[in-house]
Amino acid sequence: MTEYESAPIVTLTGVKKHFGPVRALDGVSLSIARGDCIGLVGHNGAGKSTLVNLINGGLQASEGDIAFDLGDTAMQAGVRSVFQELSLCPNLTVAENLRISHNALKGIHWRRQARREIRASLDEVFPNHGIDADTEVDTLSIAERQMVEIAIAFAPRGTSARLVILDEPTSALDAGIASQLIAHVKRFCAAGGAVVFISHMLGEIFEVANRITVLKDGHIVAEHPTEDFTRQALVDAMGHVAADDPETAVVAHAFGAEVVRTPQGLAARAGEIVGLSGLAGHGQAAALAQLFLSRSSAWRSGTSPDVVFVAGDRQRDGVLPLWSILQNISISVLRQGARLGLVDTAGETRVAADWKARIGIRTDDVQNPILSLSGGNQQKVLFARALASPAPIVVMDDPMRGVDIGTKQDVYAMLRAEAARGRTFLWYSTETEEACQCDRVFVFRNGAISAELTGPDITEEKILEASFQMQTAS
Repeated sequence: MTEYESAPIVTLTGVKKHFGPVRALDGVSLSIARGDCIGLVGHNGAGKSTLVNLINGGLQASEGDIAFDLGDTAMQAGVRSVFQELSLCPNLTVAENLRISHNALKGIHWRRQARREIRASLDEVFPNHGIDADTEVDTLSIAERQMVEIAIAFAPRGTSARLVILDEPTSALDAGIASQLIAHVKRFCAAGGAVVFISHMLGEIFEVANRITVLKDGHIVAEHPTEDFTRQALVDAMGHVAADDPETAVVAHAFGAEVVRTPQGLAARAGEIVGLSGLAGHGQAAALAQLFLSRSSAWRSGTSPDVVFVAGDRQRDGVLPLWSILQNISISVLRQGARLGLVDTAGETRVAADWKARIGIRTDDVQNPILSLSGGNQQKVLFARALASPAPIVVMDDPMRGVDIGTKQDVYAMLRAEAARGRTFLWYSTETEEACQCDRVFVFRNGAISAELTGPDITEEKILEASFQMQTAS
């Protein structure tokens, strides 16, 4: 074995990163070697994204040292990244997006080679993916865009990938596609590659990682082989970030009258949490979009909207990027406190401060820009916007993407508390574990409802069975 083969691919020693007074990382030391699959966990804002951006060269350390075994830069060392916020160019094709990071593709026939290489990578990572290399990215679903970005990261691109950083790579993928990725990661590491796998889905971390590193407030607070952790020990090491709220206790309650009924058969009662499940891309998001548009006005809105929307694709459908955190939260309640067309700024500030505390948005000032937050904390803002609204129906399109396990539990409790007060939720999730939190689940297949599950029938096995084999909706 050569010196380069035995040395860690990257070594961080006492690395710090400060953004003004904010200490995003405060003295982190870490090494990543060939064959490592490191599960990097921590609550939103713990410093995970800052750490990986230091490794891949996106940021420069304020203090400390970052050394690679090959060359002086992440690119020379074969470091690749898949970001939580996808970075594909929407107006280019799948093959053309590969060319952006593949300088060796030259000449008049470079598109032909790009098609060949991206198809080969997609086939290797996601068998039977069905993605055309000549398709423009903006026509793909968010799951397909995630698959393309992952395939580009693992593609040869003139040199081989040696360390691939995957930041919430399965957040838009259904269970079947996610299992394909996990299988590929295991093969890649067994062949001598290395992966940093960031996920709030702890089951995936335990399945794929051989070592788990826990970040909290910019520090590594625990780092052990995976077998030395239990799920509870891992949650305890991460700590809790959202304030306890006695109003979010789960309360059993009876459902009210039916408030939603679509021609497709989707139905919901007052106070009910209704899940939409099934394989990604089978019509769930479209069904929610049709429902939302049918119950909201395109040209006139009243002071009490009938329905409010929580987006999963926050960059496209959720955050208002030029506005502050406060403004992104309070936009749903401005009409309630307005007098003679003037905004009640004091009331607006109270609403934002209340939801910052209740849902644990990690910021020292809600006047900060929304883009100053991590992706998961931006998602918390979207939840705060919706739950602060008086709308009796809340439509949620895979809203837990990139949200940490502690916040998920807090949000589940909030949804239950709001449902007990009569609010209705329609919730599409790519995670079957989340579907099992619902009172009733409609499973979609090929754009139609293949099964309606209630009570003890809401299990992962029955959801998967209905996802693959058409059944009669009850």
